Amino acid sequence: MNKERKKIIDSNEISEIITVRLGEFEQKVLVEGKNSGLPVIITLHGGPGSPVPFGVGCRGLYPEITDKCILVSWDQYGCGINNAKLPDDISINDFVDMTSDLIDTMRKKFPANKVYLFGMSWGSVLAAKAAVRKAYSLNGVIVYGQVLYRLLRCDDTRLAIMESKAPKNVKNEVYSAFEKDEFPINFAIKMVRYIDKYTNGYRNPNEPKSSVGKIIRGLLSSPDYKFGDFIAVMKNGYSNNHSIVNELAEVDLRDDIKNITIPYKIFQGESDIVTSTNMIKKFIEDCGNSMVSCSVIKDGAHIPGMNGMNVIMKEIDLISQDRF
Repeated sequence: MNKERKKIIDSNEISEIITVRLGEFEQKVLVEGKNSGLPVIITLHGGPGSPVPFGVGCRGLYPEITDKCILVSWDQYGCGINNAKLPDDISINDFVDMTSDLIDTMRKKFPANKVYLFGMSWGSVLAAKAAVRKAYSLNGVIVYGQVLYRLLRCDDTRLAIMESKAPKNVKNEVYSAFEKDEFPINFAIKMVRYIDKYTNGYRNPNEPKSSVGKIIRGLLSSPDYKFGDFIAVMKNGYSNNHSIVNELAEVDLRDDIKNITIPYKIFQGESDIVTSTNMIKKFIEDCGNSMVSCSVIKDGAHIPGMNGMNVIMKEIDLISQDRF
């Protein structure tokens, strides 16, 4: 750990790894901020099972956030510092229970502070359901890449593959899969690969890249991660689990979002066809819930680059100024 990072950590009034019971499991969570009176932001990472960019191993890496808010970073059960073999029948609701317990923990720890969620991709599922379940404990939600329904199966996804430079056999495979009622797990995994390889759905070449190298170096030199925890950012308990991905493929959050009663800001990359931006935008326009908004990031995609991260930081600024 370099001197600059150590100085940042030492300057924070709060910088600790706490062990809490979330759902049925004891888990470690990073809590870090300049002082105890700041608003709290609980981060819900994507994947499932990918605790970046805001994981437990990132202590001291984000003074631009921790100077303004108390950052709560949770490597969701089964990955990172909380790596474990996932039960075969673990469900989305189990992770919503864990999220709810984490919200309750932060409410008890900081009873006078405002509490917000920030969810990315898979984390948006937990954010939407927690926003309904724990509305009385939350002051607002930021989401990047909102899951809605028909994940990887909407018309925009199919059209993007069909109009891409994918070979004919891939296009035929995709066309056949979309004609069936069920979307087998093995083909969902293929779709992720096809979208990444042949479209701008995950990454848009027109968007400046965010500093992935900084995050990797930061995790490798983390004062809290062992080498095994670093490996478990990529290869972890989700590798052999199918229950979450199967359920995620069928999840439908339309009713959850219609019933949200706190400010809920969705940001979508312009070329995102993983969580289809066109689908999300139209749904938000038509659903009649004034608490939910959707903004499109120019040249953005499903994985936030520099444009997306800049927007996230601006929203954190608004939270710190009590203007969210």
